[in-house]
Amino acid sequence: MHDLYEPVAAIMRECGETIILARFRDLSEDQIEEKSPGDLVTVADRESERFLTNRLSELLPDAAILGEEATAADPSVMDRIHEPVCWVIDPIDGTGNFAAGRSPFGILIALVRGGETEAGWIYDPVSKRLCHAHRGAGAWINGDPLHSKGSGKDKPVIALYTSFMEGEERIRVDAAAAAHFEIVPPPMCAAEQYPMLATGQHDITIYRRSLPWDHAAGALFLSEAGGKVARFDGTAYRPDQTEMTGMLAAATPDLWDEAVRVLL
Repeated sequence: MHDLYEPVAAIMRECGETIILARFRDLSEDQIEEKSPGDLVTVADRESERFLTNRLSELLPDAAILGEEATAADPSVMDRIHEPVCWVIDPIDGTGNFAAGRSPFGILIALVRGGETEAGWIYDPVSKRLCHAHRGAGAWINGDPLHSKGSGKDKPVIALYTSFMEGEERIRVDAAAAAHFEIVPPPMCAAEQYPMLATGQHDITIYRRSLPWDHAAGALFLSEAGGKVARFDGTAYRPDQTEMTGMLAAATPDLWDEAVRVLL
């Protein structure tokens, strides 16, 4: 595990208990806003990001910090991903679920060094599940090593995130998936989607949008567990390539290859 595994885990647990769960199912209408159509933010998102920013700054004072809500307020914050060392924070991933008073939702934290994710943490405050990955060293859930094998079903299980695709692309991908895979509803939460892939509940997922706070931690976690996350052309996902869109994630490299053959 990464040297900062325990300190970061402790920060996430404290944030989950004192801020996120304290607000769960206790939000008034004026504490939920729409940043853009269908993209919500709550008072808990902002409080969580402030808390995480302050505490992570204490761990690595020289590291830049890229937070989802800070970037929403000032798009130039995205440039911090190109700093030599950068924390990437999604203070509540799955805000739509959280605001509706349901699970799943979680905290995503990645440590990015030289444009590549060095370590990632995914924490579910409700179940207390903590997923962790250290580049080149492996992946763990609650301290137990994990190896991704897929569901083993004859028809691989796929969750589709096609809402950001243009009409023709969405129609083509949806039709191809229906013909070859078992389509299941996505959890609308990357902090849940990546663990579902790594633990064999899902086999494949496809994204058009790939913002670093949504994917830096989860992509490393799945990759270190033995899965594959890559752009549509097969190039490896990097969180510093913020101008690139489109990526496939699969529980195994063989499932990734099958998904490319069918969907693209």
